[in-house]
Amino acid sequence: MQDERIPVTVLTGYLGSGKTTLLNRVLREQHGHRIAVIENEFGAAPIDNELLVRDRDEQIVVMNNGCICCTVRGDLIRIIEGLLKRKGQFDGILVETTGLADPAPVAQTFFMDEDVGAKTALDAVVTVADAKWLKDRLKDAPEAKNQIGFADIILLNKTDLVAAEELRDVEGHI
Repeated sequence: MQDERIPVTVLTGYLGSGKTTLLNRVLREQHGHRIAVIENEFGAAPIDNELLVRDRDEQIVVMNNGCICCTVRGDLIRIIEGLLKRKGQFDGILVETTGLADPAPVAQTFFMDEDVGAKTALDAVVTVADAKWLKDRLKDAPEAKNQIGFADIILLNKTDLVAAEELRDVEGHI
């Protein structure tokens, strides 16, 4: 039996890891999928939103009233429910968290809310990690640890900024 639920990917990674660059790459790619994007911003001015490409017909929703990992899960549910009313206009949903988000509560949203869980399926939590600074962030940023620990997929970025030995060391830490 085929799963009719809409796949959802959560994109996370510590500040400066390259999440928006990856998101832009996904949006530019000619893969034939229509993707609704929920971009979470913290603060009044949505900086990352200004960096997103606008060359196609994406559905992009910006949440700039707080971190979706803790304070506005209700807003995330309402936005998803709103998107689901547009069923057929997109093939999947990508949720980009802030660089300081814990992805666990975001992912739990798709299991805890019955209506959302019945219509969507969490596909993966993808964490973008900066090869140059990840070891330092794992020491001083609990958010980075949570993002790595909860990931289904870890995309090690900026590998060109480190020597081969340092890259092996970073991979070992992961």
